[in-house]
Amino acid sequence: MIKDISIGQYVPGDSFIHKLDPRIKIILSIVYIINLFLVNNFKGYIFVVVFTAVMIMISKVPFKYIYKGLKPIFILLLITALLNIFMTGGGVGEIPLWRWKFLKIYKQGLILAAFMIIRLVFLIVGTSLLTLTTSPIELTDGIEKLLNPFKKIGLPAHELAMMMTIALRFIPTLMDETDKIMKAQMARGADFESGNLFSRAKNLIPLLVPLFISSFRRADELAMAMEARCYRGGEGRTRMKILKLENRDLIATIIMLILVVISIWSRRFA
Repeated sequence: MIKDISIGQYVPGDSFIHKLDPRIKIILSIVYIINLFLVNNFKGYIFVVVFTAVMIMISKVPFKYIYKGLKPIFILLLITALLNIFMTGGGVGEIPLWRWKFLKIYKQGLILAAFMIIRLVFLIVGTSLLTLTTSPIELTDGIEKLLNPFKKIGLPAHELAMMMTIALRFIPTLMDETDKIMKAQMARGADFESGNLFSRAKNLIPLLVPLFISSFRRADELAMAMEARCYRGGEGRTRMKILKLENRDLIATIIMLILVVISIWSRRFA
């Protein structure tokens, strides 16, 4: 499962979504996430499902990457569903659909659980699509450009964007390193799969020391590589590719606005 995490990976391509300006992709991703919480009925989520499916097809990103990003959150989805089902009460005088001792299931709890699962799934899909179709350099430039207005209050936009991008791109590397350490310790007799949840979590503690050492070593190597290339921050830096808005960015923005309008319109039928 460690290697199934796809957040932070980049799949090269020349699709319509790959070619979008990174600033537009970041803003539209935020709007997409907000839109997920605007919808309050299943009819509205039909449009979200269709929109997301079409975006995945246009991006030409293999579906296995999307599925790999969802596998690690299956347990989270199950816990979220159970909490919403059993912790949500019914209206005044409403009869529960199922009852066993102190446990009760109401229709409202099932609906709320379904909404939360849908929102979490498409939240992961939407954010994964952003990183899968945006290279590290483009992502850094996009975040920096969006943070530039805050330079007036002393915010180090370039350094902050660089740190965020490096942290995001280090996720797959650290996951791969964790998987290697686990296999090495399993070859020496370590057991990470048997026992209950607490014992399995306890068995993961010996992974922390070698993982921290490996992380600090990689960070030191990255710092030395950046210094060797005369990296001194954002002051005076030039870029080979200048970010420029084009017609496709306008088209993508209009399509996202149409989805938002449809989502708001669908609330009337809740």
